[in-house]
Parts: sequence; C-alpha cells; structure tokens
Amino acid sequence: MTGAAAVDPPAAAPRPRRLTVLPLIALIFYDVSGGPFGIEDSVRAGGGALLPILGFLILPVLWSLPEALVTAELASAFPTNAGYVAWVSTAFGPAAAFLVGFSKWASGTLDNALYPVLFLDYLRSGGGIALPPPVRSLAVLVLTAALTYLNYRGLHIVGLSALALTAFSLSPFLALTVLAAPQIHPSRWLAIDAGAVDLRGYFNSTFWNLNFWDKASTLSGEVEEPRKTFPKAVFGAVGLVVGAYLIPLLAGTGALPSETAAEWTDGFFSEVGQRIGGPWLRVWIQAAAAMSNMGLFEAEMSSDSFQLLGMAEMGMIPAIFARRSKYGTPTFSILCSATGVVILSFMSFQEIIEFLNFLYGLGMLAVFAAFVKLRVKNPDLARPYRIPVGTAGAAIMTVLINAVVVVAGVALYYVVEHAKRHAWAEFLAPVPPAESSHGSTTAPDAADVEDVRAGLLADESADEEGSKVE
Repeated sequence: MTGAAAVDPPAAAPRPRRLTVLPLIALIFYDVSGGPFGIEDSVRAGGGALLPILGFLILPVLWSLPEALVTAELASAFPTNAGYVAWVSTAFGPAAAFLVGFSKWASGTLDNALYPVLFLDYLRSGGGIALPPPVRSLAVLVLTAALTYLNYRGLHIVGLSALALTAFSLSPFLALTVLAAPQIHPSRWLAIDAGAVDLRGYFNSTFWNLNFWDKASTLSGEVEEPRKTFPKAVFGAVGLVVGAYLIPLLAGTGALPSETAAEWTDGFFSEVGQRIGGPWLRVWIQAAAAMSNMGLFEAEMSSDSFQLLGMAEMGMIPAIFARRSKYGTPTFSILCSATGVVILSFMSFQEIIEFLNFLYGLGMLAVFAAFVKLRVKNPDLARPYRIPVGTAGAAIMTVLINAVVVVAGVALYYVVEHAKRHAWAEFLAPVPPAESSHGSTTAPDAADVEDVRAGLLADESADEEGSKVE
C-alpha cells in the first residue's frame, strides 16, 4: 500500500533457528488436525459410522489433497511469511490480498478460540473435572495467556514441542486400536440411522477437521530451505492426518455397538477408551487430548501471528506488527491474535464452527483463483515444486473441486426430499422460527509479477527486513 510513512531499517538481529521437515510436518498436522479429538460429533450427526468413515475417506481426496498440492506449489514459489496473502496480491492486487488476509486471520482466530474450550471439555468428560461457569471462564483466560507466552518464546521451540506433542497425542490410539481389534465387527462400519442424520452438523464437523492446509504457508519465511522442505512437509502431513482420523474412528465404531452412535459427542473418545481398555486408557486419552489442544493452539497462533508479520512487511498493515522480540517472534502480532482468541472464546462451539467454515471457504476460493491466475499470467514463475498438470489441468482441477461439492449438495437435497416423500425416515414438520432478541479491484499488469515477487522474497540470505528487536 502507498502513502505509509517510511520506516528506517532495524538494527541487525540474530536470526532465529529455522524449521526443518519434521517440526514443520508436526505444525501442519496441528494446523489441520491434532488427532481424532473433535471428530466424534461426526458419528452422532452422521447417524452412525458409515457417513463419517466415507467423509474422512472421500473429502481428503476431493478437498484436502488439492489444497495441499496448491499450498506446496505456491509456498515453494513464494517463501515469505505473507503466505497466501502474497499469492493473492501477485494475482489480483493488494486490495484483494488484504481482504483475504483479514478473512483468513479472522477464521484462524475463531479456530483458536475453540481449543481452550475443548481442553476443558475433555477434563469434564467421563466423570472428570466439571468447572462452574465463572471458574471455567477464568480457566480459559489463564490457558490462553500461558499458551500465548510459550508462542512468544520462539517458533523453533513451538516446532519441537509440536513434534513431541504429536507423538504423545497419538500414542493412546495405538493402544486403543490394538485392544479394540478383537472386538471389531466390520458390519458396524455400515451402520446408518437416516432419521438421526444431522447434515448441518455432519458437514460442519468433517469440513472443519480437514481445513487449514494452507495455514503453514505463513511460516515459509522461517523454514530452512523452504523450496525443498515445504512440499515434503505438506505431503507428509496429509498421510499423518488421514491416518490419525480413520484408524481410531474404525477402531472405536467397529468395537462399540452401533446403538451408541447418539453418544458420540465432543470428548467421547475418552469414554471409548474407558469401555475398551478401562480407566487407565480413558485418563491417557484425556491427557493426550489436553496436550493436543496445546499443540493446536500453538500452531494456529504461530501461523496467525506470522501472517500479520508478513502483511506488515508488505506494507499492508502498520509496521508495529513486524516488530520481533529477542526470540524472533512477532510480539504485537501475537498479542493481537491472543486478544481476538479471548474475545471469541465466549461464543458457542457451533457458532464458532459455522463462522469459521464460512470465512475459511471464502478465503480458499480466492487462493484457488490466485493459483489458476498465476499459472496463466506468469507460467515461467520459478516453482521448485509444481503440480504435475498443465495450466488447463490446473483450471479443470479447481473447477471440478467446486463442481463436485455443488453437485453432491444438490443431489443430497433431492435424496432427502425423496426420503421424505417415501417415508424412509421420520421428519419433523417445519416450525416457524421464534422471534429473536438478538469496490472492484484492478489486477496488476503481467509485467509487475516478477517485481512483486522480487520485493517479497528480497534477499533470502539476509536478515529479515521490516522487523524490529525489542
């Protein structure tokens, strides 16, 4: 943006330690998943095991893999902390990029507001600790402050912590799978009670648990050899996420009677552990859930705050957001994100999920559009990783993703209407709702693309420009 006051280059600061492949895989894993915690409601909303199993088999192919491919290509081409904001800026200009950056930051902050709440839900589940509302609110504030401070202490510490947390968070599900194996009846995986299906809750749950593959692109400027490291980390995380969802889901739904589908709500995996392994496994899963929520919070906070740093380095927001602490972390960006988390944490879980999915969907439409336009507008842009399809194939892939979702939604609507007419399931009569008390952008010329990119990447071997050490 123009018209901003010039800022003198800051004094040289010690460069913080860079992220390598394994810590980056762990951070992407936590940006997207963090383990099977939170997928339980898809079983209840899906009326049994069949729909969630299909959802976590099909949606990763239709949605997660294309998003991961786009992220790998563009993050390797633009290794900057601005991430997707830089992609959209190069394709459509700074105004569109600012809107995408704001919507993505808002959706990330909404997402992060869930984790202190989920942490307390797991403490309460299975007869655990139930806090009265005032104490619960105070606990949310204390958790947010403590986790924010850890993020402030350094990204490499967050990355190594995420790696250790990944191992610990998934460990009880290895035990659960081994213990559940003799009790599994595969026929239970086909169970579905059409009358109990809540499509709104089902799609919100599955979609939310497969989002944010592009989030770690805002850490590209902090990655060791990002053009090589980032694609490896993205694809490693895809396999880890899909396995972390499907294996515990198959074990739990296959070992418990199908009639328990209505009990599958947030935090139910601890009860699954109780019924399959006993109290020790329930406690282990609850501890893993608590630690997983720490990892989720830390990864999301890192991505959100470094995105603000990247936007400040592009001149989109005030330079204060680019100031770094002595640990190399963006102090004011972290404080801004933490403030948003505290404010939004008092919304209900379902409200957060719905707003989150809406904002995230809008942002990803812009990212996919930028991906296609950059293929057309600047086909010679250096892309260390490139999706193995041509420009036409990239456009077709993007259109097909959206077309499949639209067609599936329309088809599902008519299936439900057909079910109503033929009384395949019981449907409630509609109830009237009660009264409640509650400019176009011109894209930059093609000749400007390399100038924009050069300005973003600057000198990768030099110290970060636009950062200040406190």
